[in-house]
Amino acid sequence: MCAFVARYHTMIECKNLSKIYQSGDMQTVALNDVSFSIEKGEFVAIIGPSGSGKSTLMHILGALDSPTKGEYFLDGQEVSKLDDDELSQLRRDKIGFVFQAFNLLPRTTVLRNVMLPLLYSDTTDQQREDRAKACLAYAGMEESKFLNLSNQLSGGQMQRVAIARSLINNPAIILADEPTGNLDTKTSQVVMKAFQELNQKGHTIVLITHEQEIAAFAERVISIRDGIIESDIKNTKK
Repeated sequence: MCAFVARYHTMIECKNLSKIYQSGDMQTVALNDVSFSIEKGEFVAIIGPSGSGKSTLMHILGALDSPTKGEYFLDGQEVSKLDDDELSQLRRDKIGFVFQAFNLLPRTTVLRNVMLPLLYSDTTDQQREDRAKACLAYAGMEESKFLNLSNQLSGGQMQRVAIARSLINNPAIILADEPTGNLDTKTSQVVMKAFQELNQKGHTIVLITHEQEIAAFAERVISIRDGIIESDIKNTKK
C-alpha cells in the first residue's frame, strides 16, 4: 500500500466523447468529439477557461456523469456502459479524488479523515489505522499532526490530508479538481510539488485547472476550449 507504482499500460482512453445538454428545444454542446489517452504513470493537466468543457470532462473521467456519445475506458474497463452500482464501485476502487474545498470533516482528526473511505471495507480498525498512517506519511504529512482536528490545519496541510485520503484505496488514478484553488501562491507550489513527487513514484495523476502556472507542474498539458481539444503537448519546461 502506498508504494511505488510501475508504468506499463494505457490507463485512460476517451474515444469521440460528446456531452450534449438538452433544455426544451435548445441544445448545449459541452464536449464535442473529444479523443485522447493517458498512460499509466503520466501526470496530465487538463486546462481551459470557464465554460470550456473541462468540468464536464472531469465529471466523465470521475465516473460522476456519462457521455451522450462516445466511449470511456478506465484501466481497461468501459465506464460508459456501467450501471449506477457498478459506477459507485468503480469510483470507490479506482479513483482517488482531491477537491478544491478539501472535503474534510472539520471536527474529526486527520487520521480518521483518511480512514473514512475504509469504514465499510473488510478491514480491521488496526489495518485501517496502519494504512491511513502510511498514506499520510507518503503524502508528506508530519506525524505530529495525525491526531489534530482537520480545522486546526493550514490550507496546505489540509490538502495533503486530502491527497492521503485519495490514496487509501490504492486507486488507478488520482483526479485532482482545482486542488490549489483555495491556496495562496506559495502553498500552491508546495502542494503541486507533492503531486510531482507522487507522480515520480509512478502514480497516474489527472489535474483539472484554469491556471497556466499550475498546469506547468504536469508533464503533459491538454488544452480544451468550447468543448474541443485545442492542443495536447508535452511540457518541456517541467
